[in-house]
Amino acid sequence: AYISYTSEPARAFLFPRIISTVFVVLALWTFGKAVLGKTKVGIGLSAEALRNILPGLVVALVYVFWAAQALGFYTASGIAFFLLLSLYDPAPHDAVRTWVKRIIVTAGFVAVMYCLFALLLNVYTPREIFL
Repeated sequence: AYISYTSEPARAFLFPRIISTVFVVLALWTFGKAVLGKTKVGIGLSAEALRNILPGLVVALVYVFWAAQALGFYTASGIAFFLLLSLYDPAPHDAVRTWVKRIIVTAGFVAVMYCLFALLLNVYTPREIFL
């Protein structure tokens, strides 16, 4: 959120600014409800749930704090999506067919991201390492 409000050109950051503002407001609202004890949903995080979440959290943290800037938005998004898909896909990991499916789905995801952000919305993204 901070970068979208402080970077230039301002027009290029309009979409990220709107999205980041909405998510910051939702996060603060949820945090406030939790602190005030207004939310009575769930029983907390079990060790099993934490083990399931941890690999995805590590991938997300590496993506946010390093990969997107170092590798570029589309390259890092493709790698992160492929890793998350490989981690959480219940299909067997020893079959070539499932790896081909994962690669095709990842390529489709990156193509949709490119069409959406670069062509349709004209949003500035971090420079690509391969371009």
